[in-house]
Amino acid sequence: MSQSSPSPASSSAPAAHGASAGALFEPTRVGAIEVANRLVMAPLTRNRSPGAIPLPITATYYTQRATAGLLITEATAISQQGQGYADVPGLYGTEQLDGWKRVTQSVHEAGGKIVVQLWHVGRVSHVALQEDGQAPVAPSAIAAKAKTYIIEDGKGHFVETSTPRALDASELPGIVQDFRRAARNAIASGFDGVEIHAANGYLLDQFLKSGSNRRTDDYGGSIENRARLLLEVARAIADDIGGDRTGIRLSPVTPANDVHEPEPQPLFEHVVRELAPLGLAYIHVIEGATGGARALDDRPFDYDALKAAYRTAGGKAAWMVNNGYHKADAEEAVASGRADLVAFGKPFIANPDLVRRLREDAPLNTPDQSTFYGGGEHGYTDYPTLPETETA
Repeated sequence: MSQSSPSPASSSAPAAHGASAGALFEPTRVGAIEVANRLVMAPLTRNRSPGAIPLPITATYYTQRATAGLLITEATAISQQGQGYADVPGLYGTEQLDGWKRVTQSVHEAGGKIVVQLWHVGRVSHVALQEDGQAPVAPSAIAAKAKTYIIEDGKGHFVETSTPRALDASELPGIVQDFRRAARNAIASGFDGVEIHAANGYLLDQFLKSGSNRRTDDYGGSIENRARLLLEVARAIADDIGGDRTGIRLSPVTPANDVHEPEPQPLFEHVVRELAPLGLAYIHVIEGATGGARALDDRPFDYDALKAAYRTAGGKAAWMVNNGYHKADAEEAVASGRADLVAFGKPFIANPDLVRRLREDAPLNTPDQSTFYGGGEHGYTDYPTLPETETA
């Protein structure tokens, strides 16, 4: 549950390699999805879906931002077990799907494209959010030094996560099936595709990283074993709905939710090489610490080498970068070919017309942090757009 860093408007940097300085605003193809520009709205948890059901104001919120080339929804639980925060949406019940159908229909009527982020939080949960007060699940019974958001006596607040139990290997095919079913539900609900959430210290990332995975079976120990569950999920979804409608989010070095991997480079290069044959729509990479610095002295990582490993293995997915980008370095990333898409987080919260504001170098609204998590329309659907000006 995290927000991307604010991105102030700024003038463009010179385009690299002679590419257009306006490349950020040019249309492109993301797998099977035609998008109007390279600006992506990053997934942003907002805690406004009581009962895990998206409300009508959720449709308003996303539709206001439909000028983004691609909208990625807030993280959405694939099952009750996958829930980790109060009032976040799900994709496993009829009322939840009906709520999402309102969202996708409205976004499409506005000319937008939208994918849903599929989420299992693993150990980043609390017994109050689990069925019958059961312990959350994880690769290993190691508590996360992290907080989650629950509602007690009608008020939302952050609490320490509960100690999880280790998943038995016999349970893992069921989790793969939950991801597959959620992807099917997404397409049936009108989404243009899905994003597998394998980042930020949630379940799939917990399996990947040795700090949270101490297993001694086929899902622990070696790089190949720790990557097994993520790859099983990705293959199942790509096989079911098509790789060209499937994206995946990775965060090689973020410390979010108390995850750590001492050797991330070989781990993530293995992951992307194995993803290459699936024909995915995009790879979404959080560079550095989620919501923090893009370069970490204590966790160095070569993102160019990661992309090269993917391309060398034959991967053709669009490459999406994320974390604190502003207009100048976003344009440089696209113009230079380092990225095909750039995701923006907090700026989209406060600026429903962010694409226009960046194109015109207009000032940005400042997000009200007190309204990020929970509440109603205030701080959600009431941010102003630029005044419309009459043209001759």
